[in-house]
Amino acid sequence: MPIYNKLVRDRIPEIISNSGSTMSTRILDEEEYRTELRTKLNEETEEYLTAETDDEALEELADVLELLHALAVSHGFTPDQLEEVRMVKAEKRGGFQDRIYLIEVHDA
Repeated sequence: MPIYNKLVRDRIPEIISNSGSTMSTRILDEEEYRTELRTKLNEETEEYLTAETDDEALEELADVLELLHALAVSHGFTPDQLEEVRMVKAEKRGGFQDRIYLIEVHDA
């Protein structure tokens, strides 16, 4: 019997039950939830970093995005508010599409 002790997606218990298995779960309090979201974000980021194909990378990026949305909500914001802040920052400072790599700055 494997022991996981980790945050899982909302439908995982249903999927496990439908497979004929049983499990034990509990609902996390807010502090535990945010801690586990951060842990899961690290896990999914590592999976993205080790993805070997573009398709695998896309799957892992979708997981990271889902976690970013959940983290925004855990801080009292909506995914739309997160996107608004991202867009404002992109407007002010740009994005990363131009692939600019800063080497050094010489003081004036």
